[in-house]
Amino acid sequence: MAKKVVKKTAAKKAVKKAAPKKAAKKVTKKVISDKEREQRAANLIANSEKKTKAKRPKKKASPQQTSSLLDAIIDGMQDRKAKNITVMDLQKIDSRVCDYYVICDADSKTHVSSIADSVEEMVLNKTKEKAFHSEGHQNAEWILVDYINIVVHVFLKEIRDFYAIEDLWGDADIKVIE
Repeated sequence: MAKKVVKKTAAKKAVKKAAPKKAAKKVTKKVISDKEREQRAANLIANSEKKTKAKRPKKKASPQQTSSLLDAIIDGMQDRKAKNITVMDLQKIDSRVCDYYVICDADSKTHVSSIADSVEEMVLNKTKEKAFHSEGHQNAEWILVDYINIVVHVFLKEIRDFYAIEDLWGDADIKVIE
């Protein structure tokens, strides 16, 4: 048994000798002048101004496309028993973000997630259109699904009562779906 240990240590020594030594890196700090520091700061500011957020594409959909998209959204909500489905027509408002808001609420976070998933699935199946943006799935208290000309809001009941989006867009034509 003692011979085996000797052989292992001899093998380790041979490997260490064969391995090349790594050169130690020498770290040096470069001293920069105040002018150079100011120039770097100016460059950072200029670059950050160039990198603006992606703008929301303006999509001109035909009335028929918008109508079929709206129907698919409502069908997706009704499929999962969404409550208080409201369609807000914002087309007459000059400062609108989109043409329609479709709002509904649910009893639980699981119900909110289920409705939002159903809407996205139903729209994809019926119109072959994917959402431009979707957010709020982590919390599942307020999920927003953006189809550019139609924005879908799926709320938890308490959250919808708190934010009262319908009151913010008082000029909109509001239609409640039964």
